Amino acid sequence: MRSAPVRSTIQRRFNSAEAKPSWIVDNEFNRERAAVKHHAASTSDLWRKLSIFAVIPCLIGGGLNAYNLWSEHWEHWEHMAPLEERTEYPYQNIRVKNFPWGDGDKTIFWNSDVNYHNKDKAT
Repeated sequence: MRSAPVRSTIQRRFNSAEAKPSWIVDNEFNRERAAVKHHAASTSDLWRKLSIFAVIPCLIGGGLNAYNLWSEHWEHWEHMAPLEERTEYPYQNIRVKNFPWGDGDKTIFWNSDVNYHNKDKAT
């Protein structure tokens, strides 16, 4: 068994009734640190407000603009001739060798709604 003095030292509490620890001294270094902490708090508050009241409305406005442009694009696309009737120029769909996927004619980003390639068509 342990003796009473060892047990009381281990169980000793380090609570204090002082409002400020005695080792904090009011000097220039500690005042500067407090000023830096206050500046950091006010700066982070500024950026939080900017994020909420400036960035979010700009993102919403940009999203609405993108949606309007997207709608206008597809509205214009509907008035164009069908893909099969469009002129295919010699610089379009150049194939030196087949691609290793699919039928070998379509690129990896091929979209059948907007891309068309007729191998037999000559210009």
